[in-house]
Amino acid sequence: MNLFTDSKLKVVLNTMRPSFLVLTPACVLLGFSTSIISGTPIDSSLLVLVLAGAIFAHICVNMLNEYFDFKSGLDFKTVKTPFSGGSGALPNNPNIANLVLTLGLTSLFITIAIGIYFIFITGPHIIPIGLVGLALIITYTQLLNRFPFLCLIAPGLGFGVLMVVGTHIILSAESSALVWQVSLIPFFLTNNLLLLNQYPDIKADASVGRNTFPIAFGIAKSNIVYAIFMIATYSLILFYVLAGYLPIMSVVALFPLALSVFALFGAIKHKSSIGDAPQYLAANVAATIITPVLLTISILYS
Repeated sequence: MNLFTDSKLKVVLNTMRPSFLVLTPACVLLGFSTSIISGTPIDSSLLVLVLAGAIFAHICVNMLNEYFDFKSGLDFKTVKTPFSGGSGALPNNPNIANLVLTLGLTSLFITIAIGIYFIFITGPHIIPIGLVGLALIITYTQLLNRFPFLCLIAPGLGFGVLMVVGTHIILSAESSALVWQVSLIPFFLTNNLLLLNQYPDIKADASVGRNTFPIAFGIAKSNIVYAIFMIATYSLILFYVLAGYLPIMSVVALFPLALSVFALFGAIKHKSSIGDAPQYLAANVAATIITPVLLTISILYS
């Protein structure tokens, strides 16, 4: 019997949230660009494996989140938008829930296997990053969402710091001050990405015991945090350029600031109803992806 019919395959792919997976190569390539600066010859096959491990980790988080949101009943309470509320794939296909869980766990095991391989080829200094990343994957949906400050910074820690720095260390076999500095850019941006996406889900999330930052402190304070993270992001880019840490061309990474400002304007105007005006959420997603991509291009070109 065929395990995957066309309908099953579509549901499974939806739970992977493929449109959000674009963030992963954007962060990996930023770590790749800083490793190039170190002067270490880059093994292209190793870069492909790093990218694969990062994508499987992201898929795992997405699928486990979809499964547990379905099991908790949250999926039946959220209003679906392209950027919040989950994919909505499982409520209409409950018989596929266990398959999604199985594939999510399979992605986790593949991620772990790739991580173990990296330990053997790069040494034990990659272990702390791997362990923290594994902890984030396993605890994000069921635990971290109950602690507003941990929930606030977990996305940026995973995609910004761990993914960027981890890529650099694996490819160059060493760390550097620059990669830690640059990793703060996607750290703040990714935190803002998830922060704004939580606004439409405040009531639904609270009903199942979640305690995200917007739930705990309200939208007004969340908007202040968004503004602080936004200012920190683009101020750091400007500072790094002026201080000579990044090439002059890296000022192009300041252009998406306009998208972030637009998203903040939408958050202030629409509050928890921002899902009804998805152009603001789309601008937030675009700023999160385009900024590290432009930063990567500027570093590689220069």
